[in-house]
Parts: sequence; structure tokens; C-alpha cells
Amino acid sequence: RALRGAARAGVQPPLRGLRASPRARSAMPSWVIDRYGRNDVLRFTRDMVFPTIDFPNEVIIKVHAASLNPIDLSMRSGYGATALNMKRDPLKLKSADTEFPLTLGRDVSGVIMECGLSVSYFKPGDEVWAAIPPWKQGTLSEFVVASGNEVSFKPKCLSHVEAASLPYVGLTAWSAVNQVGGLNRSNCSGKRVLILGASGGVGTFAVQLVKAWGAHVTAVCSHDASGLLKKLGADDVIDYKSGNLEEQLKSLPLFDFILDNVGGSTEKWALDLLKKWSGATYVTLVTPFLINMDKLGVADGMLRTGVTVGSKTVKHLFKGVHYRWAFFMPSGPSLDQIAELVNSGKIQPVIDQVFSFSEVPKAFLKLEGGHARGKTVIDVISKK
Repeated sequence: RALRGAARAGVQPPLRGLRASPRARSAMPSWVIDRYGRNDVLRFTRDMVFPTIDFPNEVIIKVHAASLNPIDLSMRSGYGATALNMKRDPLKLKSADTEFPLTLGRDVSGVIMECGLSVSYFKPGDEVWAAIPPWKQGTLSEFVVASGNEVSFKPKCLSHVEAASLPYVGLTAWSAVNQVGGLNRSNCSGKRVLILGASGGVGTFAVQLVKAWGAHVTAVCSHDASGLLKKLGADDVIDYKSGNLEEQLKSLPLFDFILDNVGGSTEKWALDLLKKWSGATYVTLVTPFLINMDKLGVADGMLRTGVTVGSKTVKHLFKGVHYRWAFFMPSGPSLDQIAELVNSGKIQPVIDQVFSFSEVPKAFLKLEGGHARGKTVIDVISKK
């Protein structure tokens, strides 16, 4: 972390030559899609192009484990393709459909195999974890390339399978709670936090995160997940199926912070649960940004999104509360802080089921079925 900090402060780290893997490779096993659609578009190949280091800050990771997130289901169906293709090829230098064959999967836990010339804080053989941004080739492969600033040392207390369950949901929750919501371990103690949709991957992480920082946590989930949420530290657990949720929550003291993983009609009444004129904040992870760009194109989609968030922010500011949108943001330094919490026992992985690499389509179907209590993980080096 000192070297990472030095690099960010402008201190030039010592250069180190490229470390080549033991044998030259041109292809690797991978799960890819060649078009958007349902589960039948998933295809296993042994001939996926082996990743290369194109920039001096990149590393190649041998994938030991990956996991699936709802974004993988959405991307399989083409969600966000307009925005993501713009990010992949902003100058439109390549031909159409350049994203195919596309590898899905955002989480990785594995071992560094090669390092770019300017990477000084990692070396081949280091055990690391990361969340790869959705505009890059994903982790359902034998190897994946990542920027050094997206990578962090894997928590020593976790196996690769356990570690692979955390980066994407952890960074999404971290973005919402810390970077957008402004909560941290110095100011969170005693605050009343409400988490809507608390039993999903982001929710279970967020419950543990704000609890580790000393907040009073109210979690909303279905009855069958209440035991899990209490085990993770939630002070109050509300079953949204046991009656009118809005009325149940209005009977409780007002909140300082709300994280909404549900969206929809929830947004119409949830902000009324916040303390007015006290800096209380509502953060939602359900935004129309990518949908607007898919439907309206890049320029009109960005304009529509900007108008929407701007009007909602101003409207609620006049009512004495802050309204915010949050997104996943890749960040090695944030993963460093998450790893400290994991190693200290304050955050634990929540895994629903583990599949072998040959069972990736089954894993997608499992995720598609919903009602998971934890993450769906792929053991990439499993011999099954």
C-alpha cells in the first residue's frame, strides 16, 4: 500500500521488466457469448484469445475463482451495450460488434502471472482479488487482464472461492455508502441506517460494512432471510411480506441514511423516512442510465439521465434530504480497505452455491431463478 500511495503521489516507482509466463500461450479456455440473448448463447471454447498486456500498468491474473452478479445476466441479454461499446471503442476505430466473443464475469480471485513495466506493487505469484469493469473482457476464463489500480491483495483469511464472492458487491456497496453516501468509520457510529433489499449480495455486504462502523442497521428482506441478516449484525429485520412495508417502517424512528437496492415504487415513499434538514441521505443503486442510452442513444440518453437526476436532487433538497445515485466503481485502494475489514473478521463472504467451471450455464440458471441467499461462485480450477 505504501508503494501504491507513492505511485499516486507522483513518485516514480522503480521499473521492472515484463515477466513472461512459463510457456507462450495464444489461446485459453473461456465461456463466451457471440450474441445477446438467454442462456443458450453461452458457449465454451478452448480457443479464446489469450490476454495481453497492452499498457504498462496492467497485470495478467490466473483465475482461480470467479462469481456471478445480476449484471452478468443483464449483459448476457444486451443491457448497457450502447454505453459499454462506447467505452470499449470511444473513437469508433474498430468494426461493428467488436465486443464479441465477449466473456462475462466481473469478480476474480487468483494469482498474478505477468506484470507490466510500471507495476511495482505486485509481482508474479501474488494472490490477489479484483472486480473487472463491465467494459472489459470478464473473468469466466483461465486468465484475465486487469489494471494494477483495480487489483488488491486477497484477504489472507479467505480461500479463492470465498474471496471471489466479494469484490463486485463490496465495491458497489462501498461506492454507495462511502463515496456517494459519505459514511465512514469516523462518522457512522450511532447513525440509523436502513437497507432495502438487504438479502442480496450488495445488501449483505452493506449490512456488515455499516455495522462494522458502528451504525444501527435496519434490514428489509423476506422472512426466510431474516436469520442470515441477524447473523450478519442487523439490529432490526423487517419482513416486507408480513404487511404494508411503508407502514411498518413509518412506525420506526427516522433514519440518517437509506440504501435502496430495490427501486421502483419504493422511491416514492422511502425518502419520507429520513430525518429532515440533518444531512440525511438516500442512495439508490437502481438508475436508468444504461437503459436510457440503450433506448435513446448516447447523447439523448445522457441528457435524459442528467435531467432526471438533477430534477430529483433539487426536488428532495428543498425537502431537506439528499438524493443520490450510485454505481459500481473499480478500485484497488478501496479493496485494500475492504480486505482489512475481512481480515479483522468484520466482514465475511456470503455464498449460496459453488459451481465448477464446466457448470457455468447451470450457475447462470441458478442466478436467474432468484431468491439466492448469497453469491453464486465459480471454482475455475476445479477438476469436476
